[in-house]
Amino acid sequence: MSSDRRRTRRGLLLVVSSPSGAGKSSLSRRLIGEHPDLSLSVSATTRAPRPGEQDGREYWFVTPEVFREMVAEEAFLESAEVHEHSYGSPRAPVMRELDAGRDVLFDIDWQGAQSIALAAPQDTVRIFILPPTMRDLAERLHSRAQDSEAVISRRLGRARGEIAHWPEYDYVIVNDDFDLAYTQLAAIYHAERLKRARNLWVEPMVAGLLAEP
Repeated sequence: MSSDRRRTRRGLLLVVSSPSGAGKSSLSRRLIGEHPDLSLSVSATTRAPRPGEQDGREYWFVTPEVFREMVAEEAFLESAEVHEHSYGSPRAPVMRELDAGRDVLFDIDWQGAQSIALAAPQDTVRIFILPPTMRDLAERLHSRAQDSEAVISRRLGRARGEIAHWPEYDYVIVNDDFDLAYTQLAAIYHAERLKRARNLWVEPMVAGLLAEP
């Protein structure tokens, strides 16, 4: 997209949610990697880094005390408690991207999705990723070998409650085949970018066309 059109385009907030292990992070990373106008909103969290994670890349890792200070200062677009830890999306950088005509992806849970949709209802597109079966979800959580058995058990116990929020989303994708699920995710993103209300440059362009002799 040309810089002129980007400046007169309103960005969108693409919110992707799923129960842990259903594939939202892998799908989101691929979408961001193939679309330069889309960036990931890096959340702050009070949980400890997993192996290979870096501060400021996957998350901003902060103490519970710092997180509470940020909440008090209204520095988050949304914040929530998930699996005994706090997560929040910094407000200022997200809104700067939106106003500049760039898109922001949120890899968050249903609570955060609710808050973002309330804060920016016209800018938010919500997508829920489902596993094909609960057994498949359990196998994925075990295969990634990042959590203890106790943590995996808690995540599986909460998965049904998370899935119950699917009607709140604009789109639902079943991640049975990763490539197919990605194709569907990319198609949704492309269609939402083309919506007339987000492309502010169209109206003056059409006016110019109609004014031509």
